[in-house]
Amino acid sequence: MSVTASVVVWAIACLHVYILVLEMFLWTAPRTRAVFGTSTEFASQTKALAGNQGLYNGFLAAGLVWGAVASDPVGFQAKVFFLVCVAVAGLYGAATASRRILFVQTVPALVGLALVLLAH
Repeated sequence: MSVTASVVVWAIACLHVYILVLEMFLWTAPRTRAVFGTSTEFASQTKALAGNQGLYNGFLAAGLVWGAVASDPVGFQAKVFFLVCVAVAGLYGAATASRRILFVQTVPALVGLALVLLAH
């Protein structure tokens, strides 16, 4: 169970690094606009906001990496804290932006949280 939990935590961290790249550096690119369903005009107008949002996703990724590499009890505590943060951010995003965020962000975070708790 511990290996599975670690793989899931790393996968969620990688997902958030990917989101960081999309939001901070590729926000106006056609493929990114297709992923987020935005127009050229909207992407141009919201580039700074998306960059800020991407930075926050980077902080979530950094916290998950910290939890993955730190020894217990700090590693366990960091994984639990940042997985809860990801889940809450996903709930908020699903309620305010797109229901799809629930399945991309919240569900994996809750699965990861369950695995981390079971492995502990």
